[in-house]
Amino acid sequence: MGLILLEALLALVVLVAIVWWTMFSGRKGGEPPPAPPPPDSEPEDTDTKK
Repeated sequence: MGLILLEALLALVVLVAIVWWTMFSGRKGGEPPPAPPPPDSEPEDTDTKK
């Protein structure tokens, strides 16, 4: 019984380590800011009443 609990605890530790690694081990400055739209593009007209 103790061996099963030890194995379950080890599996939980591995799971937590994988989740931590994927969430918090990224770029030093975080994600880069989104790219600005190209200067020659015009905003879309969403007004349907003309």
